[in-house]
Amino acid sequence: MKFRHRDRDDERTELQMTSMIDIVFLLLVFFVMTFKISAQEGDFNVRMPLQGEGAPSDSTQLPLKLRLISDGRGNLQEIILNDNLSFGTNWQDLRNYIVQTVGAPSGPDSDDGPEVEIDLDYDLHYEHVIEAITAVTGYRRGNDIVRLIDKIRFAPQR
Repeated sequence: MKFRHRDRDDERTELQMTSMIDIVFLLLVFFVMTFKISAQEGDFNVRMPLQGEGAPSDSTQLPLKLRLISDGRGNLQEIILNDNLSFGTNWQDLRNYIVQTVGAPSGPDSDDGPEVEIDLDYDLHYEHVIEAITAVTGYRRGNDIVRLIDKIRFAPQR
């Protein structure tokens, strides 16, 4: 007894591409419409000091020198500005003083704007360094960002 297998070419399976294309376009429209552009965070103009003995010394006098002193365990002990103003550990007081001193910002593209040199203890925790950068670069007023100082540099390690 022989069994005969018959190929059926007349029955084809086709994919319905129209509905898949519709779903792809709906997803594309959804993501394009819900995309929200926000201001970049953490984009600071920071110049690090050169390392080594051949590093040239910068003889220019900076208008603002910010000194961050730690207690030896990495905690912030004192904030000193220009070697004579102490703000304790209050970042808001420092920001208020900079707002009064700097006044209207000259904008991020200007070369003649104020500059801050941050001098910190070696064992200071990183979070305090970021708080210092945040305090001097600007603040948020409603939905607007008020920029204060864009040029930040770090003093050579002590």
